[in-house]
Amino acid sequence: MPRIGVRDLKTHASEVMRDIRENRARYIVTHRGEPVGVIVPYSPKEEAQSLTPDESWSQLFAALDALGKSWNTPLTSVEVLDEMRR
Repeated sequence: MPRIGVRDLKTHASEVMRDIRENRARYIVTHRGEPVGVIVPYSPKEEAQSLTPDESWSQLFAALDALGKSWNTPLTSVEVLDEMRR
C-alpha cells in the first residue's frame, strides 16, 4: 500500500481520489512519517454489513464453533502453532 504524507495528500487530492476510484487503490496517510490513517475505496456492501457489537460477537463465536467441528487433526491448536514455528 503506498504511503502519502498529509501535505502531499492536500496538494494531490484529486489525483489520489482518481487513483482510488479507477484503480481501487488504498493509501496509508502519514504525518511526519508516522502512519495516522488509511484511505480505502468505498464499498456499499461493507456499509450495509455494519453490525452491532453483539452481532459481531455472535458471528465470531459461530465461526469458532464451525472451526472446532471441522478440526480434523489429533493435535491441539497450540501444537499446530508450535509445529508451524519450527
